[in-house]
Amino acid sequence: MPDTRLRKKKIRALLIISVLLLLIYAKNLIERQSFRSISSTFTEVYNDRLVVVGYIFEISESLFQIQKLVDHCNLDYDYSKVLNEIQGQEAAILTIIEDFEKTKLTPKEEEYLGEFKKIIVNDLNIKSYDLLYSDSNGVNINQVKLYDQKISLARKDLDNLNNIQLEEGEKLISKAKVLINRSQIWAQFEVALLIILIIVMFLLVFRKSEETKGMI
Repeated sequence: MPDTRLRKKKIRALLIISVLLLLIYAKNLIERQSFRSISSTFTEVYNDRLVVVGYIFEISESLFQIQKLVDHCNLDYDYSKVLNEIQGQEAAILTIIEDFEKTKLTPKEEEYLGEFKKIIVNDLNIKSYDLLYSDSNGVNINQVKLYDQKISLARKDLDNLNNIQLEEGEKLISKAKVLINRSQIWAQFEVALLIILIIVMFLLVFRKSEETKGMI
């Protein structure tokens, strides 16, 4: 009879230990997935937000150079060279936009980036410098104003794109914080399981030794 009771206790203890080990293993799997999610989130923050902020800054600088060349078209300057400079800045912007389009875009980003690209391709594509200035008529004020208006619209799109980076960046950081806090909770859960496991094994060994003494 004592042997049967001892055997049942051992089986019960082994079952408890097995369950605890399975829980620890499951926790490790969940935590591994959590760390992958955290890593993916920070990669997204860098590739799709911080890098994009750099793109927006570079585009803004090129746009500023275009506006400067357009607004100072009455200066004594090599007109053909100015036109080449404007076209060069526009080409640089379009190259950056290509890289921008390869990132993970939100629907709003696609909208603003599409509008911005149309302005650069359709509205600021200056075919001839005579549209801005000629020796006979001087500065074409209406055309310069029109270009300035288009540049202002382009800047608004850039501002909107920049604001999206801040908003999306904050969302990703908040997501990372949630994942980190969850990971800390799982770590505490694992510690609790290990303590229970140690207690169960201690009781198993202690009771076994006590029962062995009793039999002697």
